[in-house]
Amino acid sequence: MPTPLPTPTQDATPLPASVLLDVDGHEPQGWNNCGPATLSMALRFYGWTRDQYAIAEALKPDKNDKNVTPQEMAAYVGSLDEQFAAVGYAANTRVLKLLLSNNFPVIVETWFVPEPGDEMGHYRLLTGYDDAAQQFMTQDAYQGRDRSLAYAELETLWRVFNRAFIVVCETSRSQDLTALLADSAAFPAMHRNALAVALAEASEHPDDRYAWFNVGTNYASLGQYEAAAQAYDRARTLKLPYRMLWYQFGPFEAYFRIGRYQDVIDLANASLRSAENLEESYYYRALARRALGDEAAARQDLETALRYNPAYAAAAKALAR
Repeated sequence: MPTPLPTPTQDATPLPASVLLDVDGHEPQGWNNCGPATLSMALRFYGWTRDQYAIAEALKPDKNDKNVTPQEMAAYVGSLDEQFAAVGYAANTRVLKLLLSNNFPVIVETWFVPEPGDEMGHYRLLTGYDDAAQQFMTQDAYQGRDRSLAYAELETLWRVFNRAFIVVCETSRSQDLTALLADSAAFPAMHRNALAVALAEASEHPDDRYAWFNVGTNYASLGQYEAAAQAYDRARTLKLPYRMLWYQFGPFEAYFRIGRYQDVIDLANASLRSAENLEESYYYRALARRALGDEAAARQDLETALRYNPAYAAAAKALAR
């Protein structure tokens, strides 16, 4: 595996001890609508007058779709007039407090664990923090408005998703946001910094499955697929939750890129046994089947992916080949 990167230097600029933003209108989520509902609440900070169902219609026409990615949500915001969104990967929770202190609500992608062993992906909108209480204020589309979440608990739930976050703002403030985020939302620096954190965590805790998964994700994002595959292999030996690949697709990409086509197929099959409408699993299985010469099965998978999500551009492009 490549030499570990140095830990990124932390900005020493002092932040307020507490911040609380006024976000008007909590929106309880509809069925499987966590992402659209959370994005709708973030947009309301800037005068959005529609609701989660307008977003869901564009991003997840299949009401049973389990996942909308941060990139899909940001692309939707970019399609709106006078709105801008950035997706980033942070080294720690300080980035979240920096954004909040500059009047930017932040969406974080996290685990939600109602019972032990029942982990699932969940978006939360952060609208404040309090250092004295050591907690964030969240607007949670599932659990309710003004929910406190301890710093330590957020860190535990957030790191599962490589500390991914989404920030929405008006186009007029996009340059301010970009400057504020610096390396936390700029490619490739954000993945180099996130990789340094993940490598340090994996070194300190060699049996941490999420640390190894994040190592793989960041290597894959940087195009270092052999190293990514090694890290994902390690994470998989530590028994990942069965829903992990409902939300994150780095193992598919890494294994495909280095020619481990049967591993891609096996992973996709395992995911599809747990839920049949995972368009990304069909897509990557199609790529692997095509690489192995089974064009008919590949096309069938691509058609299935597009049946579940007609807006899935990568599948449409692959089918047109």
